[in-house]
This record gives sequence, structure tokens and C-alpha cells, in this order.
Amino acid sequence: MMFVEMGAWYSILDGDPRGRRMYDRHYSSVNYRHKRPKLFAGPGEKMVLMTSDSRALFVWRKFDDLSGQHGINCAIFRNEAPELYLSSDLIREAVRLAARRWPARRFYTYVNARKVRSSNPGYCFKAAGWRECGVTASRRLIILEYDPLRWSLMAQGAGL
Repeated sequence: MMFVEMGAWYSILDGDPRGRRMYDRHYSSVNYRHKRPKLFAGPGEKMVLMTSDSRALFVWRKFDDLSGQHGINCAIFRNEAPELYLSSDLIREAVRLAARRWPARRFYTYVNARKVRSSNPGYCFKAAGWRECGVTASRRLIILEYDPLRWSLMAQGAGL
């Protein structure tokens, strides 16, 4: 696919109305009773990415995660154009961009299996090379990670 070579993503600011609208359609969006904050990515250092046609959104966050996870968090991923963009390709490209900004880091995300329509929750991340590494205690969210440094060290230790 041509977009992978050229790069599908461009950077937008947290609070961009196009990103906000897409976030509002994501299953993890928070609906406040009497207000709708402009910012949607959450606290911390962030990278907010959108495709040029505004049909896919990806948000990376570097913050102190109270759940005990460490690394760079994929807070939001939404692809509303699967006929144009293979989700796993979008994820791989987003990882490459984040790895330039935060080198030698682990990337992780949470998937709520009860809120996705897939029989294999997180499949697009798994197809992009991520793996399941646990479940959160409180909300039973699936934790997926992409940690190339750890995996290369494990392969070296195994003599691969």
C-alpha cells in the first residue's frame, strides 16, 4: 500500500476539532455531565496523529500510569476507513513515529474486550507485532505491548 511508504499520519494538536469528533466516537471516550472539554488526549506528554482525510486517529501518551504499566501508552486508536487503511499498517507506522520521539521504549495499550466487536480483541495490534502481556485487575482490560528491546534481549538469551 502506498500510504505506508509515504507515511499515513500527520501531527495534530490535542483539542483539534477533527480529532475531538473522532475521539467522541471511540469506545473509551468520556462523557461529562455538563461539559465537553476541548482536550481529549489526556494528561502527559503526547503525540496526536491523524490521517490527511481525518478517517483515522492515534494518540500516544507518556505519563505516570497508576496501573503500574510503564512506557509509552497508545491511549486512542480508531480507524474509520478500513477499506483504505489496514489497521495493522497504521499501527506499525505510528510505532515508528513514536520510536523516533521516544527511542528504546516499551509501547503498550489497553483493550476492553467487552466494547469491541472482534472475537479476537486487539487483533489489529497483534497483526502489527504486539503481544498480550496481561489483564488489568480492576476493569479486566487486556494489556498489549510492543517491546522490541525486551524481545531482542530475550532472543539473545535464548541463543536465537
